[in-house]
Amino acid sequence: MEQESGSGIGRRSVLRGGALASAGLAVPSAGLTVPAVLSASGPAVAQTRSGRPAARWGVQVGDVTTSSALVWVRSDRPARMIVETSATEAFRTARRTYGPLIGPGTDFTGTAALRGLPPGEQVHYRVLLADPDDPRRTSEPVHGTFRTAPTRRRQGVRFVWSGDLAGQGWGINPDRGGYPVFEEMRRRDPDFFLFSGDTIYADGPLTGSVTLPDGRLWRNVTTEEKAKVAETLAEFRGNFRYNLLDQNLRRFNAQVPAIVQWDDHEVLNNWYPGEILDDARYTEKSVDVLAARAKRAFSEYFPVPTLRPGRTEGRVHRVVRHGPLLDVFVLDMRTYRNRNSPNGQPEDDRGILGREQLAWLKRELARSRAVWKVIASDMPLGLVVPDGATDFEAVANADPGAPLGRELQIAELLRHIKHRRITGTVWLTADVHYTSAQHYDPARAAFGDFAPFWEFVSGPLNAGAFPATALDSTFGPERVFMKAPPRANVSPAEGYQFYGEVDIDGESGELTVRLREEGGAVLFTRVLQPGRVGS
Repeated sequence: MEQESGSGIGRRSVLRGGALASAGLAVPSAGLTVPAVLSASGPAVAQTRSGRPAARWGVQVGDVTTSSALVWVRSDRPARMIVETSATEAFRTARRTYGPLIGPGTDFTGTAALRGLPPGEQVHYRVLLADPDDPRRTSEPVHGTFRTAPTRRRQGVRFVWSGDLAGQGWGINPDRGGYPVFEEMRRRDPDFFLFSGDTIYADGPLTGSVTLPDGRLWRNVTTEEKAKVAETLAEFRGNFRYNLLDQNLRRFNAQVPAIVQWDDHEVLNNWYPGEILDDARYTEKSVDVLAARAKRAFSEYFPVPTLRPGRTEGRVHRVVRHGPLLDVFVLDMRTYRNRNSPNGQPEDDRGILGREQLAWLKRELARSRAVWKVIASDMPLGLVVPDGATDFEAVANADPGAPLGRELQIAELLRHIKHRRITGTVWLTADVHYTSAQHYDPARAAFGDFAPFWEFVSGPLNAGAFPATALDSTFGPERVFMKAPPRANVSPAEGYQFYGEVDIDGESGELTVRLREEGGAVLFTRVLQPGRVGS
C-alpha cells in the first residue's frame, strides 16, 4: 500500500463550503427515505420562497484548462448565480463573474464560465445565489478550490479515473458512510477526475434494503425518483440529484474538477439510437425519446462545456487540453453508434463512433502537441461485452480474425495513429466493473497495421462488481493484470471497488498508471516512457 498524499491547499475553504452545502442533505442514519423537499423536482421546490436562496447540493467544476473552467451550482429557487474567485482563501481581492439566472427550465441548476484564470495556480472560489427580486439578499457562500492546468511542463499532472456509480441496486449506504471512495480519491489531491461514464443508473431502481449472501443487510438511502426506472425528465433529473445527497461526493466536487462522459446507464442498459424497447417496466418505448431527456438532465447536472443547460443539441465528445503534458480526448460511444448486432458485417461505416466523430478524433490527435494523449473511451476495445445471446455491446465481436463490424473503425483509427506517427496514446476506460491492464501488440494480432499501446480499465465506484470478460485477439491484447470477483453483482460491501490514478512527471515526462482498490491498496503499476511506442 502506498502512502497517501496530503489534500493540499485550501482545505479550510473547501470544508467550510462543504459544511454549508450539507445543510439538510446529510446521509440519514435512520428513516432512509429522503424528505420530499430534497428529492422533489424543481418546480415543487421553487414554491418555497421564504428566506434566502440556498445551494444545498454543493458546487462542481468541469473541464479546467490553463485559463478557464466551468463552475456549477443548484439553487432551491430562482436565483442569479454569482462566482467570486481569488488567489487566496481569504478573498481579500476577489474577481466576480455573473452567471445565469437559474430557474425551473434547468431544474434550478446553472453553469458559469470562468475565463482569464492564471495558469498552473490554485484558484479559490465561492458561489453566491442572489434573489432576483432583491439582489442584496444572497445565499451563504459555498466554497471550492481547483488548480488550473500548467503552461510549464515541469509542474506535472496527476488525475484519477473511474466509472459506474450506484448501479445494480447498490446506492448510498449510510452504514458505509455513503460513497467512501470519493473521500479516498479526494485525499489523493488529484488535478482532476475523469468520470468515465455510467455516472448514474437511470434503469436501476433502488429498494430500502438488500440481503447480502452472508446474511448482512445492505441499506439504501432512497428517493421517489429512484423507486422506478427513469422515463420522465423529472425522473432523470432525480437520478443525477440522488448522488449529490452523498457528503463525500459533494466534498470531492468542491476540491476536484471533473471531465465527464456518458455511457449507457445514463439512459438504460446497452442502448443504441433508434431502439424500441420490449421492456414492461417502461411506458415510453422509444429510446431516442428517453435519451434526449437523459442528455438534457446530464447537461444540467454536470459542468460540461458543449452541453450547456438548455442546449440539448450539444455533443459529449471533445478534447480537454491540460497543458503541454496532456490532452484528454473524450469519446461518445453511444450517440452515433449503429444497432447492437452479431457485429460481423464486412463493411461498417457508422460503427461505434460515427463517421463525424471518427474524423474529428483523427484530426485532433494529429493536431495535438501534448506529450501524452489520453483517449477516454467509455467502452473497452478488446474486451468482449455481449448483449444477449448473439449480439455485442462494445467493439469486440469474439471473432479472433480480421476486423469486422465496429472493429473496422478502430482499425482505421489505429492505422491513422501509426502512419501519422502520433505518439503517447493511452486508452482509459471503465464499464465492465472490474480492473485490468491490457497491452495491444501487432505481433499478436490478426490486424497488424498499428503501433503497440496500452488500455487500462477501472471501476466500479459504488456498483456491482462482475467477473472478467474474454479477450478478442483481433488487435492482439494481452491481459497483463486483472482483478475481478468470481461471481456476478458482488456488492461494494464485499470489495472489488476500483479507481485508477495517473501521474505524469514534469521533469522526465514519464507517465505512471496505478490501478487502485477502495481502501488505498495499489494493485498494479506501469510506467510508460514519453515518445516511445508501446512502452
